[in-house]
Amino acid sequence: MIYRFTLISDEVDDFVREIQINPETTFFDFHEAILKAVNFSNDQMTSFFLCDENWEKEKEITLEEMDDNPEMDSWIMKDTLLSELIEEEKQKLLYVFDYLAERVFFIELSEIVTGKDIQGAKCTKREGEPLAQTINFEEMLVQSGSLDLDKSFYGDQEFDFEEFDAGNLDNIEEEGEFLGNEEY
Repeated sequence: MIYRFTLISDEVDDFVREIQINPETTFFDFHEAILKAVNFSNDQMTSFFLCDENWEKEKEITLEEMDDNPEMDSWIMKDTLLSELIEEEKQKLLYVFDYLAERVFFIELSEIVTGKDIQGAKCTKREGEPLAQTINFEEMLVQSGSLDLDKSFYGDQEFDFEEFDAGNLDNIEEEGEFLGNEEY
């Protein structure tokens, strides 16, 4: 049996990878196949998430043990076979490859090929180029010149100062807790 997965990115319109893999291999094998298919290094924390039909995260399969609570189910890539958690076509997964920026590949089990076998994994379709594996936030600041800190950055744009209850500030000042313009 062969699982045929399709990977897409919401960052690059023409990006597609198709990976065929034996369902009796581990999520770690699948992780390595993805890294190879997109030329990413193996030095980042990653996870798979099984998702419902609306891409809502359900179960997480982590690269390393993250949960020390024995009462909680946890799945580790090296210990979990694909066939343990994925059984039917159209199953959706997210592959988080950049935790800081929450960047992902969207993955769908597009086909289960019966009557054939494959050893390991193979990238059978390669279109478009993915963006960099991680975002360099310092480089982004240099390129943009500054952060855009307009009034929406801080929250509610519809703040009405007349609704502000300044009476509570008077109480704090009287109790000696106000830390206004005092020198220390």
